[in-house]
Amino acid sequence: MGQKINPTGFRIGVHEGWRSRWYAPKKEFGDLLGEDFKIRNFIKTKYKFAEIPRVEIERTRDQVVVHLQTARPGIIIGRKGQEVDRLKAELEDLTGRRMELKIIEINNPGRNAVLVAEKIAQQLSKRGSFRRTIKRTLDEVMEAGAQGVKVQLSGRLGGAEMCRTEKAARGSIPLSTLRRHIDYGLAESKTAQGIIGVKVWIDLGNYEDEESANGSDA
Repeated sequence: MGQKINPTGFRIGVHEGWRSRWYAPKKEFGDLLGEDFKIRNFIKTKYKFAEIPRVEIERTRDQVVVHLQTARPGIIIGRKGQEVDRLKAELEDLTGRRMELKIIEINNPGRNAVLVAEKIAQQLSKRGSFRRTIKRTLDEVMEAGAQGVKVQLSGRLGGAEMCRTEKAARGSIPLSTLRRHIDYGLAESKTAQGIIGVKVWIDLGNYEDEESANGSDA
């Protein structure tokens, strides 16, 4: 089962929350879902280098609240908050709704699977050796305090004639254990030979341990 399902989707409603949180009548649901996709796509395209792994959207009757998680908040906020005001205005033009932006900083990007996958994809696009990139990534993630990590690359690796899949792992990755917090990330690397798919799984430990740690911090 762990090989055939998105680990985040597998845990949504059990330990993970929904990325879009709102209710809508049946007639409006499809339009609002498409609008969420447009908002996420616009932000990810415009701020490609701001390291944004997750965009969460909440809606009330009269406004949309966008929670932006980023490892580089300075790029989005800009000087004296000018950039964030510009982004807010552009999103309001895009959707025709009143927007509110909340920026959440990620303190440890080495433990975020989406950011790790995007970093690997960037290195492969710059013609880096895929074996060296995988080995360096495994070391960095384990040093960041993860319990385990798995990386999978698929495509014409190293410019080979035929596509193949290369995997590497360190530590534990119990994909079917619901109480384990398995973060999952997917990215695409556009190379001269074609697109290489990058998948990353990171074991962040038990959800209960994270909750107790957060409780003690509070």
